[in-house]
Amino acid sequence: MSDSRDRLPAATRLGRSVLTVSDESAMVDFYRDVIGLSVLSREGATTVLGAGDAPLLELRHAPDARPRPTDATGLFHNAFLVPSREALGDGLARIRDRWELTGASDHGVSEALYLDDPEGNGVEFYRDRPRSEWPRDGEGGIQIGSWPLDLESVAAAADDGAGDAVPDGTTLGHVHLEASSLETDREFYVDALGFDVKTASPKALFVAAGDYHHHLGINTWHGRSSPAPTDARGLSRLDLVVPSSEALERVRERLEDAGAAVDERAGGLECRDPDGIRIRFRARSDSNDGE
Repeated sequence: MSDSRDRLPAATRLGRSVLTVSDESAMVDFYRDVIGLSVLSREGATTVLGAGDAPLLELRHAPDARPRPTDATGLFHNAFLVPSREALGDGLARIRDRWELTGASDHGVSEALYLDDPEGNGVEFYRDRPRSEWPRDGEGGIQIGSWPLDLESVAAAADDGAGDAVPDGTTLGHVHLEASSLETDREFYVDALGFDVKTASPKALFVAAGDYHHHLGINTWHGRSSPAPTDARGLSRLDLVVPSSEALERVRERLEDAGAAVDERAGGLECRDPDGIRIRFRARSDSNDGE
């Protein structure tokens, strides 16, 4: 049996996603008016949006940033998790009124709406079913499927009296990445960092800490083959929050043992995944994420 110290603590979660954007105004309007996040702060070229007092998304304005090349790795989607089906229905109403869906799926574990932001970054807006209802295989493993979603049932669940903002308790539930190699990403995220594999296929991998269905999705569906240039729009950084300073130190040890370069950053540690995506690690007491 593996030492539990080789796995990330079950209380690990995502903090915030950081995007480089060229049209700041359009992007802020989209995430506020369509997704329903609140603007928490605006300072210089940086706008932070979130739910309640919890930062979930950081937009960094770089007016000359160019589109991500079609062969470049990076973000498939940021996935915002709302705490109820009513909130999902409210989100569907905003999207229908102000934007356009690109897809919708019943994943068994969750109900999900899909759309793209003004600069082409994928967005998932979803709610989890109760864990007692999650499909399981014969060994108790989580089964994530993909079936048509009954959109009119979701729409009927909306709270007509709700405001335009997502409710407190909304989180960045997971992030889905486009990678150049599942093998090298598995070595980094599972073998070195300590996520558990929840679902795997020849071209996709879903991993999580603890018993969640997935905190990270990783796919090679579109044949991405090179890291995104530093002057490109899209995902700039992803934050992971661990429950204690001891857990943060264990992350450092595991990554350094695997040969990863780990740098000190304000409030945490930072390294790059095999495709060059910056991953910042924070301890919960130092996370500056509303806790």
